[in-house]
Amino acid sequence: MSNTAYGISEPISTGGPSELDVVRNRELEKFLADAGLYESHEEAIKREEVLGRLDQIVKTWVKNVCRAKGFNDDLVHEANAKIFTFGSYRLGVHGPGADIDTLCVGPRHAMREDFFGELHRMLEEMPEIQELHPVPDAHVPVMKFKFNGVSIDLLYANVSLWVIPEDLDVSQESILQNVDDQTVRSLNGCRVTDQVLLLVPNIQSFRTALRCMRLWAKRRGVYSNVTGFLGGINWALLVARICQLYPNAAPSMLVSRFFRVYSLWRWPNPVLLCPINEGSLGLAYWDPRRNFKDRQHLMPIITPAYPCMNSSYNVSTSTLRVMMEEFLRGNEICEAIEANKASWGSLFEPFPFFEAYKNYLRIDIATESDDDMRQWKGWVESRIRLLTLKIERDTVGVLQCHPHPGEFSDKSKPFHHSYFMGLRRKQGVNPQQGEQFDIRSTVEDFKRDVYAYSFWKSSMWIHVCHVRRKDLPDFVFSGGVRPVQPAKSESRSGSRSLGSAKTTSPDAASSRKRKHDEVNTGFSPKGSDASSPGETRELKRFEADIGDTSSTTLVDNQVEVSIKSTLPVPVPVPTPASGAAVAETITVMQSAELTVGQQSGPHGVVDLGYVELTNGVKHFDGANELQTECPTPEQIVGAATSEEKDRIGGSSNNVLQSEGLEELEPIEPAPSSSIASAAFVVPQKPLIRFNFTSLRKTTEST
Repeated sequence: MSNTAYGISEPISTGGPSELDVVRNRELEKFLADAGLYESHEEAIKREEVLGRLDQIVKTWVKNVCRAKGFNDDLVHEANAKIFTFGSYRLGVHGPGADIDTLCVGPRHAMREDFFGELHRMLEEMPEIQELHPVPDAHVPVMKFKFNGVSIDLLYANVSLWVIPEDLDVSQESILQNVDDQTVRSLNGCRVTDQVLLLVPNIQSFRTALRCMRLWAKRRGVYSNVTGFLGGINWALLVARICQLYPNAAPSMLVSRFFRVYSLWRWPNPVLLCPINEGSLGLAYWDPRRNFKDRQHLMPIITPAYPCMNSSYNVSTSTLRVMMEEFLRGNEICEAIEANKASWGSLFEPFPFFEAYKNYLRIDIATESDDDMRQWKGWVESRIRLLTLKIERDTVGVLQCHPHPGEFSDKSKPFHHSYFMGLRRKQGVNPQQGEQFDIRSTVEDFKRDVYAYSFWKSSMWIHVCHVRRKDLPDFVFSGGVRPVQPAKSESRSGSRSLGSAKTTSPDAASSRKRKHDEVNTGFSPKGSDASSPGETRELKRFEADIGDTSSTTLVDNQVEVSIKSTLPVPVPVPTPASGAAVAETITVMQSAELTVGQQSGPHGVVDLGYVELTNGVKHFDGANELQTECPTPEQIVGAATSEEKDRIGGSSNNVLQSEGLEELEPIEPAPSSSIASAAFVVPQKPLIRFNFTSLRKTTEST
């Protein structure tokens, strides 16, 4: 068992797996194997051969560059370049057919122009290279291609060395000296991946848990950095933090604790694997004290390698809401699995996206060739998250979007793709605030942004329209066949019934069903009697009677776009209402100062209208000092079970005054233990200033 401290805090539990944990872990690993997550031995060997061949190619390329630039024979002979891997392949969690993220590190005189020039020409002439697609103007310039059928994403970094040694260590800070921003970003992938592997206590358990979470995220539709969810590195960092908090846990327990911790996490407090390194090279790093943009991040997941950056800056209010609801669902199912009331299969059920909402935005794009579609598709996908932000801002956060992370194609229409967004009204909002949603100007503004593409051609086309669930095209459904009877709807705001349901009167059930439909869609179109495909019990943590919902203004069935600001509106995080849930919630401690313009919903759900935050920043005589001290085990013990508390010397009565796991600054324990059995009461005031660094929770006297 591991006794070494990992991360910025003491672990929640150092206990190892029980006999039941071993059984559940065996079941989980069998499920992952049956899901086809592991590549064959033959494919693994093929990947190694491709990487070896690619390394030889770049070594030849750099010698050619030296000759072309007139360097002497000795320097040509010593000239070298080296291939590194990062991402899922380096982490050891890639599956069959996955691409390999690679980095070519070359000497100072082999410029990026040579990489996209001479090396591109060399690859273009090789018969084993297919689908070669350079993207030199990307934020991180990349060359994409297939090498003997293996997909490769190749980055380039020319460092300030005349000769690249074979034993080059890119994790050293000195590698970043005298290089441009593109090289820093290109090196970042390898440096972060290596640090993650160094910061987890058990690499094998980390890999199994991460494979599990990647599969879960893909099936639940929340695996996509470009559309505002989380990508591979984000999930890796989140899982790594859980591994630090439970260093000796089996993968099955890590998965369960993943959902427990992050369903209670109080964003925008950051997830950190280690203290933020300010470095000595003067490079910009994530620091909400100095950088205004960093204060606007909703779900900061900070990379551990210098310069530390927020890897999840794409997350919006809407996508954070979706992920938090998924974490809640995952936690419920894992609790049921531990009680032998559910199986792992139920955790990984695909989210029924086209049954979950009544209203969608449909985005169609088209071109006239494969090459044009590849470029146009990549550009449009990178812009879709901006449409989400624009809609959030132009409707003051009332209309929320759920973008589907993938595209759909009608086989009868070549060079044509469609994207979809589920739409619903924000929970707990006063109905008068959103009686109509006229987003035509918003969509038009979005289309103008898309058409501003530098390489736009007249054949590149985009169209955005509103479509109701009943009018969805058949090609979005499995096999191109629309279900005869829609399956039971899984509301993003409703709980997934795992036990016995409460007995309800027909009138109450009808009222709840109506409210569920309204929360689920955000719309109550006049003249429409369409109802949800099935009733789902509302999750207690999200209970909110929103009253009558409002209609949308849609002219000629078009929804077209306008943005006042791209600043997203923070999403409220659900709060448990039971004493036991509070004992759980009080665990994950946070330190952030929030100035909140608040409107409480009918059931205590808080509508956060405006949030100004200074993450973990203390003010000392006008100077800011970023706090990175680790919280004590007692400060985070609330997230553990009573058994786990005993393992680390905690007590079930030793709880904290705030809700969330502190990652930047330790929180002082509350003087009273009575809050463990008291429900969190939302203050009924229009404007409240929360200081989670010093706030002490109180309870109402009866």
